[in-house]
Amino acid sequence: MGYSIEVLTLPVGDVDRAIRFYTEQAGFVLDVDYHPNAGFRVVQLTPPGSSSSIQFGIGLTDAAPGSVRATYLVVNDIETAHRELTGRGVPVSPIRHKAETGDWQGDHAPGIDPERRDYASFADFTDPDGNTWLLQERGYTRGSGSQG
Repeated sequence: MGYSIEVLTLPVGDVDRAIRFYTEQAGFVLDVDYHPNAGFRVVQLTPPGSSSSIQFGIGLTDAAPGSVRATYLVVNDIETAHRELTGRGVPVSPIRHKAETGDWQGDHAPGIDPERRDYASFADFTDPDGNTWLLQERGYTRGSGSQG
């Protein structure tokens, strides 16, 4: 039996503002905007190249807007992803990497991992409601370009 995560629900305060952020700035693709009545709305968006999506809307969750932390977006070139997001106006943190190579203790050093090891380079950003995202590099090869 295989299991996969298909959709993560994000709590947002303003659905239309969240749609603009995720489509215009973060580059996600709008899959669904279903709004049959004033009390129910489902919006689903997918990061470029991803098989998983996010949803938000009206009547989907009672979690506080902005309460989701550290949802990972894995990219194969963190420098390109950083450039693309900041170029669209997303305030992304500087890139950092795991400071230790063996027994990592949770500390970071500035810049990309010198060896471009999988799971070693990070950057983060926050949506307008305060939900946080963590970019993480995996599968880097020279000239690979960004994967969403």
